Amino acid sequence: MSKKDSPPIEEEKIEEPDEDNDALVDDPLSTLQEALQKSEEGLAAQKDQFARLQAETDNFRKRMVREKEEFAQFANERLLKGLIPIFDNLERALEAPSSDAAQLKEGVEMILKQFESFLEKEKVVPIKAVGEKFDPSIHDVVSQEESDEHEENTVIRQFAKGYQLNNRVLRPAQVVITRKPAKSTKKSGNKKEKKAKEKRKKT
Repeated sequence: MSKKDSPPIEEEKIEEPDEDNDALVDDPLSTLQEALQKSEEGLAAQKDQFARLQAETDNFRKRMVREKEEFAQFANERLLKGLIPIFDNLERALEAPSSDAAQLKEGVEMILKQFESFLEKEKVVPIKAVGEKFDPSIHDVVSQEESDEHEENTVIRQFAKGYQLNNRVLRPAQVVITRKPAKSTKKSGNKKEKKAKEKRKKT
């Protein structure tokens, strides 16, 4: 092949830098600034959220304290409303012009029944005492008496009623219980004397 027939040699093209591509390359400083700005914005949002939560918590705590104080002041409101009519009837009984003792007694008995009904409604029940075996959880012993008729530690009298509320003791019953009678030395002495007299008679 002759030089004339050989293909022409192509010149290598050198690409010039594209100004637009340089613009696309991120600047490290600007990237850090953007990241810092986002972090500061996020921190500010978290601070604002925390402040709101703290304010809500403080308001809730204040409301709970206020409600607790109100509950303490009016906890017995329903109970007192039930007692007021009984008090009214007691006042009427004392203000009645009649001096008849029978009528006064009848009025007091009616008030007592009303009060018993009130206690029953509030689930306050009297503690069983007389005839029961002494129970230190519901009975309070004020004295003891000797007795041959009852078993030891049996309640034979009651000075003051006891009451329970839902099986919880409000006040124990004040009671008298029995104990075993002490052996009489006089009786044993008399028996010995009788035996000695009988021996003397025989001799």
